Amino acid sequence: MIALPVVLIAVYMTTLDFFVANLAVPSIRADLGAGDAAVQFVIAGYGLAYAAGLIVSGRLGDLYGHRRVFAAGLALFTVASAVCGLSPDATSLVLARIAQGAAAALLAPQVLTLLRVLYEGTALARAFGWYGTAVGLAGVSGQAIGGLLVAADPLGLGWRACFLVNVPIGAVALALTVRVLPRTPGTGDRRDLDLTGAALVAAGLVAVVLPLVEGREQGWPPWTWLCLSAAAPLLAVFVRRQRRLAASGRSPLLDVAVFAEKGFAGGLVAVALLFGTSAGLSFVLALYLQAGLGLSPLAAGAVCTALNAGFFLTSLRAGRVPPAVAALVVVAGLAMLGYVVGRGAGPYLVAGALLVAGGGMGLLMSPLISTVLSRVRRERAGAAAGVLGTVQETGGVLGGTVTGAAFFGALDGGWVAATMAGLAVLVAGALGVLARCLVPSKPCPAAGAMIHVNQER
Repeated sequence: MIALPVVLIAVYMTTLDFFVANLAVPSIRADLGAGDAAVQFVIAGYGLAYAAGLIVSGRLGDLYGHRRVFAAGLALFTVASAVCGLSPDATSLVLARIAQGAAAALLAPQVLTLLRVLYEGTALARAFGWYGTAVGLAGVSGQAIGGLLVAADPLGLGWRACFLVNVPIGAVALALTVRVLPRTPGTGDRRDLDLTGAALVAAGLVAVVLPLVEGREQGWPPWTWLCLSAAAPLLAVFVRRQRRLAASGRSPLLDVAVFAEKGFAGGLVAVALLFGTSAGLSFVLALYLQAGLGLSPLAAGAVCTALNAGFFLTSLRAGRVPPAVAALVVVAGLAMLGYVVGRGAGPYLVAGALLVAGGGMGLLMSPLISTVLSRVRRERAGAAAGVLGTVQETGGVLGGTVTGAAFFGALDGGWVAATMAGLAVLVAGALGVLARCLVPSKPCPAAGAMIHVNQER
């Protein structure tokens, strides 16, 4: 059925765009004269807007129809991608990336709801499995695709091709959307849209990420600490507001009862850590391979294909390996990477370590996402989708931001020292995933629901 490829293309493209710019960072720095904070915002701005908009976007789908909001998000994403590719300076690029992330947030929550409309039973489990594979594959292939586009330099576009390539793909996907996706009429009272709640959750996320991106370069002025201290109260007020709306019979932006679903909260912890590790790894690799080892964008992208290859090969076996074992493989791969970088090894040994790390991610990512979603009752699917997407993107933003802060903080000691500092953060994140998988009372999402799906692939 062509509907599944259409929605997966949108998922792949929007997830890819979080990662594809990583390998273009050195070129963007040189071409636009961007500083450390600006290049971090090229990545973090997209992810932050994506994360902040996901919960309200899920509600918009309920109100105005999921296909309509999906199509609007896809159209805006395509336009924003064109603006990114035509940006004349770093500020324009950051603003365009924020718009691109907001557009991606519009369409992302609609995908999971549309899959539930299109499929049921085993077919739905299989569709969720392919969704998880698309998300994971986009995450680990972004480096390779970005390097290839920068090196190929189509029409002399350089790094701009990383964004402009979305324009024809998005246009084709949009044309197919109105033909193959089912119409889903909106329901509910539009007055129930909680814009105050949307502002609170967005402000809470910004209060976390903004000081982490800007703080080191500006010497950690007082406003950075004020922002960080305000994040938890803002998010707490958001949660209390949602509970109050639900208790009064109104429609909250987020049904916080979804967190009571068995294994959901624990699964979110593992998802956040895994996506943070993946995003941080992409950022570190982009800088180390090109600036540290002196590789061209094409050669750096080729090295990164090892991560992609490991993910793809093992994802075919996902669900047949215990989650703790898969997480241990991720830890082993990152530890190997730290060892070879510390020894000053060349790109071939780096690629070998990436193959192992990618293999672990391939074993873990798809079953993790699929099982977190499959445990949630149908009536809470929309809320779960919004929360899961928010956690994915927030985890990615924080992972990239914290890793970037550690990397740039140690850069005075050289590229190897900076890379080792970044990898230390990533190993800690991967160990967190492993610990989550080993907690017996709230186990990391088991892969049992994926075994049957993968056997039928």
